[in-house]
Amino acid sequence: MPATIYYAADADPSIIQARTVAVIGYGSQGHAHAQNLRDSGVDVRVGLRDASASRAKAEAAGLPVRSIADAAAESDVIMLLAPDTDQPAIFESSIAPHLADGKALLFAHGFAVRFGLIPSPPGVDVAMVAPKGPGHLVRRTYVGGGGVPALIAVEQDATGRARDLALSYADAIGATRAGVLATTFSEETETDLFGEQVVLCGGLTALIQAGFETLVEAGYEPESAYFECLHEVKLIVDLIYEHGISGMRYSVSTTAEYGDLTRGPRIINDSVRAEMRRILAEIRSGEFAEEWVAEFRSGLANFGRLEAEGRAHPIEAVGARLRSMMPFINAGSERPQDVSGG
Repeated sequence: MPATIYYAADADPSIIQARTVAVIGYGSQGHAHAQNLRDSGVDVRVGLRDASASRAKAEAAGLPVRSIADAAAESDVIMLLAPDTDQPAIFESSIAPHLADGKALLFAHGFAVRFGLIPSPPGVDVAMVAPKGPGHLVRRTYVGGGGVPALIAVEQDATGRARDLALSYADAIGATRAGVLATTFSEETETDLFGEQVVLCGGLTALIQAGFETLVEAGYEPESAYFECLHEVKLIVDLIYEHGISGMRYSVSTTAEYGDLTRGPRIINDSVRAEMRRILAEIRSGEFAEEWVAEFRSGLANFGRLEAEGRAHPIEAVGARLRSMMPFINAGSERPQDVSGG
């Protein structure tokens, strides 16, 4: 059965325009949601901790800023955009006391709901609007007249109009200009975690580092290894993004295509596929969620160690030196730290 995809003609902008919205958090997604909603005629305010470094940014953008509790009390739609591990405490202390029948609690990722960290309050709509792109792109494409695709899902439809509300919200942040895919909290969460761990982040970074190490260990210059195993990844990914895998293969040399077709399956072989299935099983069972929450609650010692080891990898020093010689790479782009925070 084909997926259901909604566009602007399917959404009713007046639904979200008739509501008062609190955006909790002003990081990558929060700044984009709040500004896009405001520019779509929605009454929006930003909820932040008193000491948040993002307060000045939100105020500079002309947005009213409240404490999280005050923002939740004032609003009948609350979009919780804090980090997954922070959400349960924020919900319990500052949001739950201000929920009432008919209000709506929205998420941009289903982690806390899927794994039972935040219960669905009685009488409250619980839904998801999840843009499939970073916040700076959600904002930039909206300003340019376009949009980033999004997923919507309904976990609890207390009012009978939760889907319509989620779709109206998605429209207000520009997502219906590109397409909004109907899904479930479980599907979004499980596929998102799997994609991050196996392909987009974990799989890709491990593959890049292993390729770099293999060439350097064989006596090749680190700079050559960097270009081949990291720098050119963007060129190939851009072709895949624009034209699909077959389109990429059409665009590269026949030598590269033959190597792709014959050697790629030797890297992603049956043992790798079996490990992918084990990782997916850990996600679906809740094992990964339990591990990550326990790591967070214990102080992130292992996380910090692994992060430091990654920063110390030789490819980082080589890359920093080479990128400094290519200022065009970052010209006009935002650094990751410029769009982080909450």
